[in-house]
Amino acid sequence: MLLESILPTLPNPNLAWFITIAAVLGGVMLVYSQFVEAENRRDLIRMIGSLAMVPYAITIKSLVFALVMAGIFLASFIEFIEILLGYHKHTRQDVQIYE
Repeated sequence: MLLESILPTLPNPNLAWFITIAAVLGGVMLVYSQFVEAENRRDLIRMIGSLAMVPYAITIKSLVFALVMAGIFLASFIEFIEILLGYHKHTRQDVQIYE
């Protein structure tokens, strides 16, 4: 057919659909997390977004991509726990530098 070579092929199995949709939503969440002001919310959004992209990275067999997403998840998780436990603080000088 004429349009068969022009149109992209979509994944057939249902699991591949869910993994692809989760990866797209995870990518949107990672981009959106940059614009969130509250650090604890930013870390939560990054954790969920990167965790959603790990199965996609495994599906496409990209070890580097999977390690990067796992690293972002781990770093966000550690910082979120630090915020919850009160170890992550900003001094008044830090706030003045930011402003």
